[in-house]
Amino acid sequence: MNETALFKLSYGVYVCTTWDEGRPVGCVANSAMQITSAPATVAVSINKKNYTHKCVEETGYFAVTVLGEKSDPKIIGRFGFMSARDTDKFAETAYSIRGKLPVLDDGVAYMVCKVVSKWETETHTVFLGEVTDCDHLKKDKPMTYAYYHEVLKGKTSVNAPTYAASATEGDDTPRYVCTICSYEYDGDVPFEELPEDWVCPICGVGKEMFEKV
Repeated sequence: MNETALFKLSYGVYVCTTWDEGRPVGCVANSAMQITSAPATVAVSINKKNYTHKCVEETGYFAVTVLGEKSDPKIIGRFGFMSARDTDKFAETAYSIRGKLPVLDDGVAYMVCKVVSKWETETHTVFLGEVTDCDHLKKDKPMTYAYYHEVLKGKTSVNAPTYAASATEGDDTPRYVCTICSYEYDGDVPFEELPEDWVCPICGVGKEMFEKV
């Protein structure tokens, strides 16, 4: 079986948010889709290891912010590779309360949903939510997962449903990889010669957080 055939499925880049006893929490999701139009229903897949998963189950509500190509890529690093268990992801992220839920401002659209059903898999829960509020945010082209990988050079979180071991894993060629978000530097300037104030384009940490592998 050639599992790379699954890569031909289309994905976007979204941030799923909810509350944790009054504290806004959220995580990146790349599997979200509209299921029905009347009533409007959206499905989102969340890994059971994600703290946001627990919070969605407890509140029964979630919001989806659709990220755009001009959205700050550090949002993906913050919400995709850090845990709300020990990180305030919203400390440096602008958001507004829409439909009683936290919604990121830096997106192209949002949907606020009430969980009406769910489907359990071994690793993920697919939450089905009836849309109670939705609107446009900024004028921008929705970011696709292909854009995230091919243009931003981003990596896939191990908790994402589309995660697969990199084809370069096991390769002896030296690489510099961010220990926070797994971004792999592949610029024209040798990593050692980058200025000291250079930061990871995905999560914003400095050179000292990269390791040679």
